Amino acid sequence: MTSKLSRRGFLTASAAMIGTGVVAQTSNTTEIESDISSGVQRNIASFRSLDWQPYFNNLSNGAILVDLQSRALHFWSEDQTTYKLFPTSVPLTEDLTRTGRTSITRKVEGPSWAPTPAMKLRNPEWPDFIGPGPDNPLGTHALHLTWQYYRIHGTHDTRKIGRRSSNGCIGLYNEQIAELFDLTKVGTQVLLI
Repeated sequence: MTSKLSRRGFLTASAAMIGTGVVAQTSNTTEIESDISSGVQRNIASFRSLDWQPYFNNLSNGAILVDLQSRALHFWSEDQTTYKLFPTSVPLTEDLTRTGRTSITRKVEGPSWAPTPAMKLRNPEWPDFIGPGPDNPLGTHALHLTWQYYRIHGTHDTRKIGRRSSNGCIGLYNEQIAELFDLTKVGTQVLLI
């Protein structure tokens, strides 16, 4: 018995496959992948230039504003000659999210990574350490904050940018974290809202 697949049948089957969500964790990531096919809110309309005055009293050492809602990072240089706007990844859930004022305490090119104790409890199968390189979830550069375990860092997994996909950190494309890395210094102000 032969079966014929009609155009309508093919389209129906294709639509069903596309609509099926996938929850996966890849071996090259420490972050849980959510359903990529649905539920992703695009934030292009939220990408607008902002003025620094509503958020900071001054630009001493420069300033970074991370808007978790629009998934955007804003940078202003101390002398006000440079303003940058970058798309970011943000924490997966509210309980992983930290907001408020902090600052950059350390800058690392080619960072290594180790899971936090809380990450290890949630994901005991994760490795204890990953050195610098393409498998490192911190990408090519990391800006350490005064909050323990929190970073602004790059990512090799470009699908994460613009999404809720991190375990607490703020992620940028590797090219953009390299640019931000060069613009910032230890002591740069950071505000997450």
